[in-house]
Amino acid sequence: MEEKFKNIVNQFSTNGTITKVLALGAGHINDSYKVYAEGENQPKYVLQRINHHIFKDVEGLQQNILRVTNHIRQKLISRGVQDIERKVLALIPAKDGKLFFCDADGNYWRMYHFIQGSKSYDAIDAKFAYIAGRAFGDFQAMLADIPGDPLVETIPNFHNMETRLDSFRQSVKDNAAKRLEKVQWMVDELEERADEMCKAERLHREGKLPKRINHCDTKVNNVLFDEKTDEVLCVVDLDTVMPGYVLSDFGDFVRTGANTGSEDDENLDNISVNLDVVKAYLKGYLENAKSFLTPIEIDNLIFGAKLLTYMQTVRFFTDYLNGDTYYKIKHPEHNWQRTLAQFKLLQSIEEKYDTLKTFTR
Repeated sequence: MEEKFKNIVNQFSTNGTITKVLALGAGHINDSYKVYAEGENQPKYVLQRINHHIFKDVEGLQQNILRVTNHIRQKLISRGVQDIERKVLALIPAKDGKLFFCDADGNYWRMYHFIQGSKSYDAIDAKFAYIAGRAFGDFQAMLADIPGDPLVETIPNFHNMETRLDSFRQSVKDNAAKRLEKVQWMVDELEERADEMCKAERLHREGKLPKRINHCDTKVNNVLFDEKTDEVLCVVDLDTVMPGYVLSDFGDFVRTGANTGSEDDENLDNISVNLDVVKAYLKGYLENAKSFLTPIEIDNLIFGAKLLTYMQTVRFFTDYLNGDTYYKIKHPEHNWQRTLAQFKLLQSIEEKYDTLKTFTR
């Protein structure tokens, strides 16, 4: 085991003798590693380097996760759920009592118990859309009555469309990468929809749309399943769990899970919204979430699909105009390719919007 990892792991309250640390997954934000202890029956852990350039309030981030996981754990215990340690993430504190360790280079690290016998899916069909809908609906339902002060916004204004449009308009004004002339038509398309897309913020200011505890990254691969039975174990990747609108969480799943193409598909003909996936996800979601949702929240769930797809189009396009300063790119036109692909999905949602709206009636 590398000396660097040995020193970091030793800062946490683990059991057994740690023997190796191996890279785990290919996360876009944090770096993750699986930590092995000596002996077949010894627990395993997940070590993560927190990207503190994105999550600037590491203390607030970790306190959010602790509050959320403790609350979910109590809910599961009150239901009589068995095998609790596989049904909710569990942070490992550092030996100094903190929920993270900051190394000499200024990197922040945290540790979880590894959930044994789990797997996740990247591809989605109607069957797993329904299951994922139930999982995310239950996740929100369990957190609907979390006590105390509001959770920290780990990325302020993350799903605030008005703020995203401010950044977009500044990028148009600056034209830092000198790309505007050839893509002005996209500016016009986005501005044409801008007023409608700020509806959620207006409804909130009018007191009609409440903020709930959201996951804010509702991809199907953030649900862990039992590797043998396909039973849902738990929702993971809790960094962006914070106050928001439920329509945003619903919309982000549709944007990522119901796209028949890929997020940066070169062939726009591949891209459309899969109605069966949306309908199945909505059915599963409402089975567990309807108890705490207001009629206006339910009525705007499908709008959330339009909103989050529009928002991601704006974000990719803003980065393209700025000269690719935020998203990792594989080639100079990658963010433009992403913009076009997201816009095509938005157009598909718009074309099928009346049909999609019937799913909530």
